[in-house]
Amino acid sequence: MSDDWCIYINGKPIILAFDNLSYVRMTPAIDDMMTSAWTGYPYDGAKEHYVLDIEHRDKAMKVVHALLAS
Repeated sequence: MSDDWCIYINGKPIILAFDNLSYVRMTPAIDDMMTSAWTGYPYDGAKEHYVLDIEHRDKAMKVVHALLAS
């Protein structure tokens, strides 16, 4: 792994950035928004996460806001 990050918002870990992909944890709060998202494991031993497409900023911001509220 190289250039790996955990992005916190308001003290809460929201996005894991590993190997040029952004991962968010799978939660009921975002399941409906992420039905077509890829999934993957950000690092060995991790639980499965959604891959967040940050190129679509509006959708990514909705996901982040939903995670903050959960």
